[in-house]
Amino acid sequence: METGYVLLQHWHLEVAVVLGFFLDLLLGDPEHWFHPVRIIGGLVRELERRLYPKAGPPVAAFWNGLFLWLCCVGAVGTGVFLLTAGLRGIFFPLGFLFEILLSYQLLAARCLRDSAERVARALGEGGLAAGRKAVSYIVGRDTEALDEAGVIRATVETVAENASDGEVAPLFYLLLFGVTGGWVYKAVNTMDSMLGYKNARYELFGRVAARMDDVFNWIPARIAALLLIAAAAITGQDAREAARIFRRDRYRHASPNSAQTESVMAGALGVRLAGPASYFGERKEKPYIGDAGREIETEDIARANRMLTAASWLSLFFFLALRFFCCAIAAKLAVSLQSAAVLLPLLF
Repeated sequence: METGYVLLQHWHLEVAVVLGFFLDLLLGDPEHWFHPVRIIGGLVRELERRLYPKAGPPVAAFWNGLFLWLCCVGAVGTGVFLLTAGLRGIFFPLGFLFEILLSYQLLAARCLRDSAERVARALGEGGLAAGRKAVSYIVGRDTEALDEAGVIRATVETVAENASDGEVAPLFYLLLFGVTGGWVYKAVNTMDSMLGYKNARYELFGRVAARMDDVFNWIPARIAALLLIAAAAITGQDAREAARIFRRDRYRHASPNSAQTESVMAGALGVRLAGPASYFGERKEKPYIGDAGREIETEDIARANRMLTAASWLSLFFFLALRFFCCAIAAKLAVSLQSAAVLLPLLF
């Protein structure tokens, strides 16, 4: 019993992340539960209210946006670190439970899957109008004029993009940089969703938020794409075509990261995604991703969800293995440095 407790203290992060992963699979994101992202959102809005320049040169908006980003990242990182470390120091079981809770609330695979299933169910039971309404809750584009194929396409794109943002990237930062790293990533992601618009208000003020989100997602998005290719093979989709379209189309997007996973999904399903879309009443011309091998259909939402689930499991195993490998290397390095410290005085 005592040995198990000592091991838990040593491997608390890994166990917390695994338990958080299972909680997400079981519970998802219940609608009326409080979520810490609301605190981050409130902080961003308050900082924006105080820092958005009402006068002065345009460049002031950029520098104030940079200051907002630093304040938010610093506040979230410091707050999470002090809370988790402090609770573990005061009473380890309480700190451990808090880490499980924070890990669980970072992951969104179940919520994403449920949201996509609601769109498919709405299309089947309530028709196009119900499908448009359901998809409007999970996409930023205008949905009033979408046809059935457009509703399905928007849903599949959301599953593909958020496979990285909502699952793979949080696991990457959780298992490599701890709960603090995971919530710093979530703060970066939240600031991008609130400030990263290319319009008159946020073109300069939100530029740092948008660019830093690209930076933080650069590695996870590419890992997510590779995991989705493996997931395509596991779930019976076309992994070879997924890899081909990934190589060809992974930069057909204004974001350097979004098309990484969308291209894999398009190839795996054999459909064409992206293309022109309307945002806030303005039509945006975007390139297509994938080949129009067949018409997209409602069942593609279920196929995308199965790929998401498989990729979630693969990412958990992959990042756990990577963490154990890094810990083993660090332990060997520490032993080598300790030996060198003992031998060094003997040489002089």
